[in-house]
Amino acid sequence: MSYTVENLEKNMAKLTITVSAADFEAAMERSWNKNKKNISLQGFRRGKAPRKMVEKLYGPEIFYEDAANFAIPDAYDEAARECGLDIVSRPEIDVVEIEKGKEFVFTATVALKPEVELGEYKGIEIEKKEVKVMAADVNAEIDRVREQNSRMITIEDRGIKKDDTAVIDFEGFVDGEPFQGGKGEDYSLVIGSHSFIDTFEDQLVGKKTGDEVEVNVTFPEEYHEESLKGKPAVFKVKIKDIRKKELPKLDDEFASEVSEFETLKEYKASVKKMLTERRREEVKREKEAEVVEKVVEKAKADIPEPMIDGQVQQMVQEFSARIQQQGIPLEQYMQMTGMTPDTLMAQMRPEAEKRIRTRLTLEAVVKAEKIKATAKDVEKEIENMASMYQMEVDKVKEMIGEAEKEQISMDMAVQKAVEFLVKQAVEVEPKKEEKEKKEDK
Repeated sequence: MSYTVENLEKNMAKLTITVSAADFEAAMERSWNKNKKNISLQGFRRGKAPRKMVEKLYGPEIFYEDAANFAIPDAYDEAARECGLDIVSRPEIDVVEIEKGKEFVFTATVALKPEVELGEYKGIEIEKKEVKVMAADVNAEIDRVREQNSRMITIEDRGIKKDDTAVIDFEGFVDGEPFQGGKGEDYSLVIGSHSFIDTFEDQLVGKKTGDEVEVNVTFPEEYHEESLKGKPAVFKVKIKDIRKKELPKLDDEFASEVSEFETLKEYKASVKKMLTERRREEVKREKEAEVVEKVVEKAKADIPEPMIDGQVQQMVQEFSARIQQQGIPLEQYMQMTGMTPDTLMAQMRPEAEKRIRTRLTLEAVVKAEKIKATAKDVEKEIENMASMYQMEVDKVKEMIGEAEKEQISMDMAVQKAVEFLVKQAVEVEPKKEEKEKKEDK
């Protein structure tokens, strides 16, 4: 195998790779062995005809495609290793010369990792953020816990009010005829949730358990079902039950039930402490995000399109895996949303480019500042991984090769670069009008 490299524009390169005639003949032989069982010639049992006779009758070209597929991967991998280029995309392969008994020549066009020209990255100005938790924040968190611990009670002495849950049977009719999807039994409808069309919920207010009601509504013009758009409808509704959410009283008993503390005062203090820690983490992430975004904005890099394509493909795979965990295959999601693979990828492309620019910029800071992750850092990270996956540390180490260790080391160095940038940043007081807006909120 031999190769030449041609540098192209926008961080692209073309490798012209030549496979020796002997190696290509070996690939042809592999192609013959793969396909001969499917070839029959008169006078020979299937798979027993001589290769020379098959090539004379059909031409050696019938074996070229598989022979090329056998020859290309090893030749490309060897050339990619030897050339020393930092390749960041899959190769685009084109066959240049292919003929039995001769050298096999093909090209591999690849994207190269771009150089980053850093702008000013030390002393970045960021807005000063307070780690402050107000009484209203504490009360909101406690109300959320009360909601989680609420119970539904049945109402018998009054009609339906806003925020009640009405348990109903219903059937809808358009032009006197029932329509598909317009019927339900034992449906729990929160009054005021606007989960039903038009004034459906409003017309149930005041009605009591056992009442049978005719609800008149009109489907909106933009309704998803074409046959119902803009149509008036009548729903026959039976009120089977009225329920109301009851929150637990805010007292010492509640505090002792939902926490390790005996008094409401102690519980509130613990909630404030928890929210303060949470806000401190939020502020840390906000600072990191603001600093990194400004450093990336000041940096310059000519990112090759195939590199972005690869990132988009990875994001699509990650997205598909996430929704698959929710029981929704990607194909079903496409049908539900009306998306196509092209529109999904186009939607993800800006974020893909942002991720690449951010990573490249931070790696450039790592290089400029000679930031490194120590062996202890990597060891600790592997221990964290073992804990996360509930595996023995030695087992995780067995599964991790040198390439993976290098990736872990770089990931940790990049995080150290983020911390370095934040330490170098200068916090400034927010502008008066911005401060006033926040205080109003």
